[in-house]
Amino acid sequence: MSTMITADLVDLDLSADTKEAAARSLAERMAALGRVTDLDGFLADVAAREAQMPTGLDGGIGIPHCRSAHVTEPTLAFGRSAAGIDFGAFDGPADLIFLIAAPAGADDAHLTILSSLARQLMDEQFTTALRSATSAAAAAALIAGEQLPAKEQAPAEAPAEAPVEESTEASAPSEAPVKESTETPAPSETPAPAEAPTAGAPAAEQPFRIVAVTSCPTGIAHTYMAAEALERAAAEAGVEIVVETQGSAGFTRLDPAVVAAADGVIFAHDVPVREKERFTGKPTVDVGVKAGINRPAELVAEVRDKAARGEVTSPATAPGRPTPVENAGEPDEGYGTKLRKWLMSGVSYMVPFVAAGGLLIALGFALGGWDINKAPSVAEHFDWGQVDSWAALMFQTGGLAFSFLVPVLAGYIAYGMADRPGLVPGFVGGAVALTINAGFLGGLVAGLVAGGTVLAIQKVRIPPVLRGIMPVVVIPLLSSMVVGFLMFLVIGKPIASLQKALTDWLSGLSGANAVILGVILGLMMCFDLGGPVNKVAYAFAVGGLANPNEGSLKVMAAVMAAGMVPPLAMALATTVRGRLFTRAERENGKAAWVLGASFISEGAIPFAAADPLRVIPAAMAGGAVTGALSMAFECTLRAPHGGVFVIPLIGNPLLYLLAIAAGTLVSAGLVILLKSARKRAPEEQQAEAATEVTVAA
Repeated sequence: MSTMITADLVDLDLSADTKEAAARSLAERMAALGRVTDLDGFLADVAAREAQMPTGLDGGIGIPHCRSAHVTEPTLAFGRSAAGIDFGAFDGPADLIFLIAAPAGADDAHLTILSSLARQLMDEQFTTALRSATSAAAAAALIAGEQLPAKEQAPAEAPAEAPVEESTEASAPSEAPVKESTETPAPSETPAPAEAPTAGAPAAEQPFRIVAVTSCPTGIAHTYMAAEALERAAAEAGVEIVVETQGSAGFTRLDPAVVAAADGVIFAHDVPVREKERFTGKPTVDVGVKAGINRPAELVAEVRDKAARGEVTSPATAPGRPTPVENAGEPDEGYGTKLRKWLMSGVSYMVPFVAAGGLLIALGFALGGWDINKAPSVAEHFDWGQVDSWAALMFQTGGLAFSFLVPVLAGYIAYGMADRPGLVPGFVGGAVALTINAGFLGGLVAGLVAGGTVLAIQKVRIPPVLRGIMPVVVIPLLSSMVVGFLMFLVIGKPIASLQKALTDWLSGLSGANAVILGVILGLMMCFDLGGPVNKVAYAFAVGGLANPNEGSLKVMAAVMAAGMVPPLAMALATTVRGRLFTRAERENGKAAWVLGASFISEGAIPFAAADPLRVIPAAMAGGAVTGALSMAFECTLRAPHGGVFVIPLIGNPLLYLLAIAAGTLVSAGLVILLKSARKRAPEEQQAEAATEVTVAA
């Protein structure tokens, strides 16, 4: 640790007033020592990590951190702010800020050291000592472990146990607190753990046993802080706990015997739990990693309460982040937020079927003409030397892939709500929606009904002997019966009528109505660049491809065109006025040409993360122009993806390219105008002048 932080990396009078300024101030110290090679590139990586989840923690701590290709060696910088800086913690601003920088390929030894620091942050004695440090050298030594905080005199209580527990937790290894809690005698016993009970003495009551998994997107800080907090809370509650930290330094799987003997499970995670099926069939509390840090005692009490009620839940999924399925959210999240995550769960799994099936269908039409849908089955009639046979093969294979759209959508919405037990009723409900022509809307409703049914069944108290077969037999059986009944006989037909009305409306879409819809879809596609709003617009478009008509094909064309605009616009802007962008942004601009041409809206995210108030409005304006023009030109598209590579499959391709070009010019012009008009600091102007000199040279 002494090589990761020195006095030069400590600022005890951090004057920054925002988290971005604080990160820059500390990162500049790293860059001055040669540990960060590209300051702006590194800060963009820090901002991207911060966008996933705020890094503020209760107790006045901020821990911005990331892995970055611009970091040469694992480094830690520390700043202390008198005024406090908002890092998104519930209890207010942070006065202790730790900027943790890890190389993209950091080795396990370095990451283990950083994780031990994360555990120390849960020690109030450690943070108190940092707040009272009088010199940068003393703070660096304290963080590096070369100088221990002055220990307060402990009260005279539990003389045999307290010193042992304190020394164990202060020593950082992750296994130590667990081992201590499992070996410490239960409160009802006398402190003589080595002695066997005398004959005829009643057996000591077995303590409640918990297994837990903690993880976060970067796997450096929150993962280990949550583990430390849970271990301390369990020790205070007289509970045994073993924590599996799935961090950057890898993870050691819990002993299967320990998992089997556990009475409850706690998941505190923001990325998928690896090998999650190990914990099936036990009372489970599933939350985000920050909940594990901020309220560990509540989680311990909650899992004990679930076990007492006999409430067995399959491992649910946690917030956030990278895949919607692995996001259950905090307990205080609103229903609207949870609903959005459940729907995005289904859409995210449906998209690959849409892409593969849609492109194969489009290629079939391109090679075989518009009457390829009348070709006989290739299983019975296939001529290896005929182009039409190959076209029919592509069309029919794509059609089969498309036939899975609604069942997959419904199945994975239910999965997002109730995990694996939701898959069977979800797929069944989706299949019923297809059978009764309820289409895309039927799939949405079937998924929600299936997930809700499973969650309701899981709340029923059952005998322990049945717990093992609940997720595999009982829940899928009962939930499939309920979903089938509701979809066939109760809600299916009204939804089918609504779906038909929507299809008829799209078929008759023309004139001003079509242009207005194009504007709305264009704005949605560019609002969050691959986020939930973008996915809603995209899902609306691909849903129409399941039963294509002239209107739905226009919608698909407008959505793809608008989604291509943001990265293309940023690429153009960095080419035309590179001095307005950082070196990292100019490099990202080169890649954005390809990403935009391929219909990957996420190519504009680095620009939006660095300057959202200018980039996002500009992108939305260009997207609206492109969406409106595409609809006005009556462009159509049968492929759900592909960008410029499917131009031959587009109706009115030249006008389609014109619509994309117009939106790109509008967005690029606006972002250049907005960036040029902003008031820049003197150091930014100097950097710009240096850039111009470099470019001229």
